[in-house]
Amino acid sequence: MIKERIFKQLISILNERIELARLAIDSAKESRDNETKSSVGDKYETGRTLMQMEVEKNRVHLHKNEYLKAELQNIDFQKKNEKVEFGSLVITSQNNYFISTAIGKIVVDDTVYFCISLASPIGKQLHNKTIGDNFVFQGSKITITDIL
Repeated sequence: MIKERIFKQLISILNERIELARLAIDSAKESRDNETKSSVGDKYETGRTLMQMEVEKNRVHLHKNEYLKAELQNIDFQKKNEKVEFGSLVITSQNNYFISTAIGKIVVDDTVYFCISLASPIGKQLHNKTIGDNFVFQGSKITITDIL
C-alpha cells in the first residue's frame, strides 16, 4: 500500500535527522570539553558557552524529530478515511498530500507527495473535507479526487 511506503520513507528521513542531531551534539560536546584555558581572558568561557549553545540547539532538533517520529507511529493504516484527517493520503486535482508531519516533498514510485501537518495552511484547508469537495488555495481551485 502506498501509505506504508510513504510512511517508511518518512521514518527513514526522521531516523537520518535524529542520527545527524546526535552526531552534532557529540561533536559540540567534544569541542566544548576540549576547549583549553587561554591567557586571552574570557575567550575560554566564550568558546565553551558557544559550544554549549550548539549542544542545546541540536538537542532541540533531536527532540523535535523524535516527537515527529513518535507522532507518525499513531497512523492507523487499516482505517478508511471518509474525510481528511491525520493519516489521510489526499489526492487532489493539483497535488498529493500525506497528512502527517511537516517533512515536505518526497517522491515514492515516481510520484510526488507533500507530507504536511494539519497545522499548515493547506492542511487547514484540507481538514475534514471529503471526496469531491472543492476549495481555493493561493488563487487556485482544487478538487479532492480521493482520500486513502
